[in-house]
Amino acid sequence: MWLLHQFPLCAFSRKVRLLLAEKGVDYELIREHPWERRDEFVDLNPAGQTPVLIESDRGITLIDSDAICEYFEETVERSPMIAGTPVARAEIRRLVAWFDQQFHGEVVAPLMRERMLKRLVHRTSPDTGALRDAMRTANAMIDYLDYLLDHRKWLAGATMSLADLTAAAHISVADYLGGVDWRSHEGTRAWYAGLKSRPGFRPLLAERMGVIAPPAHYDKLDF
Repeated sequence: MWLLHQFPLCAFSRKVRLLLAEKGVDYELIREHPWERRDEFVDLNPAGQTPVLIESDRGITLIDSDAICEYFEETVERSPMIAGTPVARAEIRRLVAWFDQQFHGEVVAPLMRERMLKRLVHRTSPDTGALRDAMRTANAMIDYLDYLLDHRKWLAGATMSLADLTAAAHISVADYLGGVDWRSHEGTRAWYAGLKSRPGFRPLLAERMGVIAPPAHYDKLDF
């Protein structure tokens, strides 16, 4: 059995969980709070970051969401998520990187810092200016998704891919933290509602992070 070290609002952990669900890989969750830098966890990953996936019977430890996803893409034939021509695969990886780097860095990370870490760890008030900037950036970036979905069935092309799972993972965290204004984003909202309805997504939507409650629409398919 695989053991996944993660925490509920880690977008990179959610990305891995969505991929494992699509590929039918069973796993158990171990909750980590990376900011606590638990000794046993840092021994597993000196970077102290989630996700970390372990299969102790075979002595396998996988670290980093990209490395984990690539591992299962190479070892599990079911539901390929980086498929197609070399150009198509390059586009999938481009969008994965865009969400993992730009969207996370400019939207998810500031929202988590202001609405989660400051409340749970530092016991300080959020910077409302930083929150407004993150929400403004989220709106502009989702405009780009609207554009892609006007021209494609899925973000990277005709079929669902790791790009869609990655995007949904990051957007779901931003949405939990109240950072997404869905008005005027009908295309992206319809795409996201479809992903939320998939069996692998439902457990993510049911989880809560301490005293931080999501908006009322967060776990609804019709929102």
